[in-house]
Amino acid sequence: MGSAPAAISRGGWKLREQMEADERRVLAPFAQKSGDSRGRKYRESSHAYRTEFQRDRARIIHSRAFRRLEYKTQVFLNGTGDHLRTRLTHSIEVASISRTIARSLSLNEDLAETIALAHDLGHSPFGHSGEEMLAECMREHGGFEHNRQSLRVVELLENAYPNFDGLNLTFEVREGLRKRQAFYDPPTPEEEKYRCPSLEAQIANLADEITYYSHDLDDALDFEILSGPQLEEDAVWQRSHRAVLRRYPEAREPELHKLIIRDIIDVEVHDVVTTSAQSIVDVGVQSADEVRKQQSPLIRYSDDLLAANRELRRFLYQNVYYHPRVAEVNRRACEMLRKVFETYVVDPDRLGETAAKRIEAEGLHRTVCDYVAGMTDRYLMEEYARITAL
Repeated sequence: MGSAPAAISRGGWKLREQMEADERRVLAPFAQKSGDSRGRKYRESSHAYRTEFQRDRARIIHSRAFRRLEYKTQVFLNGTGDHLRTRLTHSIEVASISRTIARSLSLNEDLAETIALAHDLGHSPFGHSGEEMLAECMREHGGFEHNRQSLRVVELLENAYPNFDGLNLTFEVREGLRKRQAFYDPPTPEEEKYRCPSLEAQIANLADEITYYSHDLDDALDFEILSGPQLEEDAVWQRSHRAVLRRYPEAREPELHKLIIRDIIDVEVHDVVTTSAQSIVDVGVQSADEVRKQQSPLIRYSDDLLAANRELRRFLYQNVYYHPRVAEVNRRACEMLRKVFETYVVDPDRLGETAAKRIEAEGLHRTVCDYVAGMTDRYLMEEYARITAL
């Protein structure tokens, strides 16, 4: 038998060891290499022709929680429009932007994409309004926050393997799901806590923002709750509107706003890549662990775009998320969520036999919360109809 490289050359396939060697050769020194992963909670043998992060990506894509994202609201209630985003399409778009930024900075695309695909696995039905309602239901019982719930999904609630709960993802992917934490826990108790996750995790975090800034605008225009004159109040829109008209002076709706959305994404991504590249150079990090020792993230917007995005976020809340057409639908949906939650607390037998063991281990309210958070919009509405029909 020939050596592995010769076999690769003849057969056209590549072993995991070669992929890991390619990462060390091609990626930046501060990228998180799959061969340097801190591993999984439960020890598993390595795969012959997939890296650790590629395996994690597959586990997420094949999970039931990921499939359910297709029927969970992004902003506009699922099913109210054929072309509106869902949590699934949003996650795919975040993954796409994450790969673009990671590639431009010579970072690990597989890791950035995997974190992006998993970042909303714990989101409740009915979008942010549903999250707020579930948090209210859990206020006296430990609260609810979808980032923490995403971790619960991959560490506990998905049950695809006989030897352990959860998906047994690598430390680096789980690290990337711990968003907005003051300090991150190291993989072993002997190591110190740190402030920043990997650059790949930082990318997935900003890609999430870039995606909802741009695509929530797009959906709001398609849903006809925003108009051109309203949008001219926003600096991010204004800049891209002018840029598009310089390139395409004959552009008209509906093509015009699609071109503007595309330009907004391009501007945001370009700004993040150039600003982050300079911040990495300025601090001189030479490894993924040096990144973790930084006091603040290195993947960031320029100061000007950061300020503009804050205004855009304010604009979206004022004109989209709290718009009467959105708010009234969400209010009714959230009342359904509250009713279903309260009914389960009173009558937990509705959750099935598996829930009894979890109630004993996790408590009644947390078990109910896990169940409701995992529901799709459609299933929750069907369950509400069954409950109220009695």
